[in-house]
Amino acid sequence: MALGKHGGHTIALNAPNESGDEPAPTGFSPSELLLAGAGACAAWDVLEILRKRRTPIDALDVTVEGHQDADPPWTYRRVALHFRVTGAGLRLPLLARIIRLSVVRYCSVISTLSGVAAIEATVELEAGDATSSGRRQIELALPAITSGS
Repeated sequence: MALGKHGGHTIALNAPNESGDEPAPTGFSPSELLLAGAGACAAWDVLEILRKRRTPIDALDVTVEGHQDADPPWTYRRVALHFRVTGAGLRLPLLARIIRLSVVRYCSVISTLSGVAAIEATVELEAGDATSSGRRQIELALPAITSGS
C-alpha cells in the first residue's frame, strides 16, 4: 500500500510475482502509477485553467499509454496522453492551447518524464449530442528524445 500526504488515503500496489506464479493483480504496478500520475496531473491543470476561464465542461477523461524499453530498468521512452473533453460550446483550438500549457509548462510529472521520454498529446471533443471531433494531434514543441538517451 502507498499512503499519500493526506491521511487516510491509500493506493493498493501490485506485488511482484514469484517466478512461475501468476496471482491475480492486487493493484497498480509502480509503472502504472507513474502514467496515472501524469494523466491526473495534466487533467488537474486543464480543469483549473478552464475553471479560471469560466469555461464549463461536462466531462474530462485522460488516457495515458506508455512505451518502455524491453530491458531493465524498462525506462519509458514514449508517453502518449489522449484528452477526451465533453461539453457544449467548446472549441478545439482553445482546448489544444490549454492542454499544451498543461503538458509543456505546468505538469510536474510530465516535466520529469520529458527528460527521458517523448511526450505526445491528442484531444477529442465530444459535443452534447455525442458527436465527436475525432482524435486530433496537439503540437507540443517539446525537445525530441532519442531512444536510449
